[in-house]
Amino acid sequence: MLQAAADQTICLHPDDDVVIARAEMKGVPAGHKIAVRDIAQGAPVRRYNQIIGFASQAIRAGEHVHVHNLAMGSFERDYAFCSSISETRYVKQPATFQGIVRADGRVATRNYIGILTSVNCSATVARMIADHFKNNLQDYPNVDGVVALTHKTGCGMAGDGEGMTLLRRTMTGYAKHPNFFAVLGIGLGCEANQLNFWLNASKLKLSDKLQAFTIQEKGGTTKSVRDGIARVKELLPEANRVKREPVSASHLILGLECGGSDGYSGISANPALGAAVDLLVRHGGTAILSETPEIYGAEHLLTRRAVSKEVGEKLLERIRWWEDYTARNRMEMNNNPSPGNKAGGLTTILEKSLGAAAKGGTTNLVEVYEFAEAVQAKGLVFMDTPGYDPVSVTGHVAGGANVICFTTGRGSVYGCKPAPSLKLATNSRLYRNMEEDMDVNCGTVIDGSESVEQAGDRIFQAILQTASGERSKSELLGFGEDEFAPWVVGATM
Repeated sequence: MLQAAADQTICLHPDDDVVIARAEMKGVPAGHKIAVRDIAQGAPVRRYNQIIGFASQAIRAGEHVHVHNLAMGSFERDYAFCSSISETRYVKQPATFQGIVRADGRVATRNYIGILTSVNCSATVARMIADHFKNNLQDYPNVDGVVALTHKTGCGMAGDGEGMTLLRRTMTGYAKHPNFFAVLGIGLGCEANQLNFWLNASKLKLSDKLQAFTIQEKGGTTKSVRDGIARVKELLPEANRVKREPVSASHLILGLECGGSDGYSGISANPALGAAVDLLVRHGGTAILSETPEIYGAEHLLTRRAVSKEVGEKLLERIRWWEDYTARNRMEMNNNPSPGNKAGGLTTILEKSLGAAAKGGTTNLVEVYEFAEAVQAKGLVFMDTPGYDPVSVTGHVAGGANVICFTTGRGSVYGCKPAPSLKLATNSRLYRNMEEDMDVNCGTVIDGSESVEQAGDRIFQAILQTASGERSKSELLGFGEDEFAPWVVGATM
């Protein structure tokens, strides 16, 4: 009987107060927690041998542990800066992929022409230009597409300050992204985010690879669309001349994201992705961990891996910013788990964060960046972003990410042109149910047919193949334009 019960549950650490149901058990849904011992009211509850909350009422062994009897609570964390750093064992001959080497030496994984908008008012014109080339690039097989990146901001906001800085930094990152052969910026003409102000602030220079105009100066919608189409047509022949060649995996910058998480996320897909990250770092590459609200409660595990106290303090500074940000908006950090997360078995932000942080693997944390800052360091880095997937990944891509890995337990559908996005399913049932959207099944770890390390190696190979040009499921379905979402902070006026 005891062995049968053990086979139906997953124990993550011998000191944990809970185990995880592999399948539905006596009314406890799959992926949810079951108490392994009596827990007194007010006592901490541990998973991963870390505190995920406190018993809001007495819990008996064998009971379902969730929102009805588990709640947040405050407790001291030991940041122990740099106490867990270790030497990275780099491979002698890094893996390679078929990349596109730009004239300045940067390496691309895709070859797009981008249309970037300064304000929502120019979104329709940008979309009209891009739509002209949909299913109309047969003569340019080496061009992945013409993509319009539109958004809902750019005016009705302060002309300077935090919000405008974030928007312009995001636009700059996309304008400079190696996956764009060229970018066309389009504004209305009277918006707060003036194109010339953006260009001056970002120190970008107009050229044949970065062009810009406003609808008002062109004389309206039709003339603007006609002019934009003509400019793109001039760019296409040269853009089509690119060729792929073998390049080192050290040129990969991998964005790490999780969305629609469930109780299995921290057991299968996230640690498997973490194993792939460890491989990528050993091969000289870079990985971006992010979603600050979703490492809240696990930040003490990252500060221990920081290469210096300064790097660890940078992370804590961003945590404090978020505590202030949520407080002044009359929110709290534990608002983060969504209804889907809770239905999948995640109860508190502490529990969600501990599982989410596993995406970062085990290597040292070498740097901390603010949203959309250009990522220069090699190895595991952290970028301050919201947990909301489109905004978070927009920050990754603006920072230079040229491939994204996105874990999901509930079934998120997502893409992020110009960077390809791989979807990693946490459980086999989800993978079978949404196979047209999922690229990798990590449910094999739950099923017991594969180790975390084996799944991580499979993910690493999938990253190399995707970076070489193999289409991800989201690319085949056409995702990636509407998911461009600069982070909006501050008042909309």
